[in-house]
Amino acid sequence: MPLTEVLRTLLRLPNFRRLLAVRLLSQHADGIYQVALATYVVFSPENETSPGAIAGAMAVLLLPYSLLGPFAGVLLDRWRRRQVLLFGNLLRAVLAAGTALLIINAVPTWLFYLSALSVTAVNRFILAGLSAALPRVVDNEQLVTANALSPTAGTVAASAGGAVAFVVRLLAPSSSAGDALIVVVGALVYLLAGIASLRMSRDLLGPEPTQTSPARVRATLLSTVRGLAAGLRHLAERPLAARTLTAMTLMRFCYGALTVTVLMLCRYAWADGAGGAGDTGSDPSGTPTPEGEDGGLKWLGLALAISAVGFLAAAIITPWVVSRTGQLGWITICAAAAAILEPALGLPFAPAPMMVAAFVLGLVTQGSKITTDTVVQSSVDDDYRGRVFALYDMLFNIAFVGAAGVAALMLPADGRSSALVLTVAAIYAAVALTMARFRRSSSAT
Repeated sequence: MPLTEVLRTLLRLPNFRRLLAVRLLSQHADGIYQVALATYVVFSPENETSPGAIAGAMAVLLLPYSLLGPFAGVLLDRWRRRQVLLFGNLLRAVLAAGTALLIINAVPTWLFYLSALSVTAVNRFILAGLSAALPRVVDNEQLVTANALSPTAGTVAASAGGAVAFVVRLLAPSSSAGDALIVVVGALVYLLAGIASLRMSRDLLGPEPTQTSPARVRATLLSTVRGLAAGLRHLAERPLAARTLTAMTLMRFCYGALTVTVLMLCRYAWADGAGGAGDTGSDPSGTPTPEGEDGGLKWLGLALAISAVGFLAAAIITPWVVSRTGQLGWITICAAAAAILEPALGLPFAPAPMMVAAFVLGLVTQGSKITTDTVVQSSVDDDYRGRVFALYDMLFNIAFVGAAGVAALMLPADGRSSALVLTVAAIYAAVALTMARFRRSSSAT
């Protein structure tokens, strides 16, 4: 069946459309909120940003709630997933509004991070729940295309949310009130996402009612630990899922290292808005001026927008390519393309080739993720799906934080590090070679 016909078939499914609407609103709000945090931490005039500071912020925001991943998975296999989407988004709306108040009142940094952590912690349940619920609203033969459309559309929605945040940030005063306004907009969209989930019945997204009986706190914690072990054993019995997860984790590490690189380039090297080597948009001490900060912010916004186009391109071509090369073949192609093009485009450290790199990395990262999602969903039993996707999510975030830590050790203040770019290329090449060998061995058996 042609891709366009499959897409039309999916969009005719009312429950798929309803789940997709929740994802789009939820991830649109994520994009707004995350860019609000980034601009406040990285681009606020009162903050002196360094690679180490960015790595520290990522560790504070990502590592603690990454540890919730296995616990979120076990609970998702017991709680009604529709209710998780409803109350999770409503809770995030309230917590995000609290973050806005903290920004206005210039509270200590640790309190700001604690508030941001509370919002992003709930996100673990939302994203894992959306992935675990998808097979409940589409047939197995439609799963690859559904994974191409749904998560990618969510990523594009998040990028659009980021664009909204950038526009508000550029139009609003460069002050804490402007940063708080962006967070309030995100809180309103979280509220809409919660309301949209009410269009689905309580039991539609699973799990089965026999798995949703309440348990005492101690029993639930013990069950969580046992569930984590069971989920790991279940994953270990499925080498295809385990190896694709490993490959995706390494590619996420590469994406994280390059994200920190682009942040530092935008903050300092491209702060004049043109990326010129002589005019940095900074005062004599090297600190970016307000005009320079706006120039760097525009480059960052453009990079995110171009990367979103890459995500969209991945959604369009992945089902077609997978039907011809197989799942492992497409992941191999993505990693190999990144290994070749990333250093060629990144080593000049100039804005124009780096924007092309943003498209390439968006395409190969999202193409690999679509394929990995499909492999995991089709290889893992429904009873374990929530736990495995929560582990998947945990690996994603630990890889991203680890990449930020490595980048902090290797990057100079302006973000130009040939060693880091070549290291990332080597990791992409290793993933491509490993997946190619696994594909050959799988075909031989």
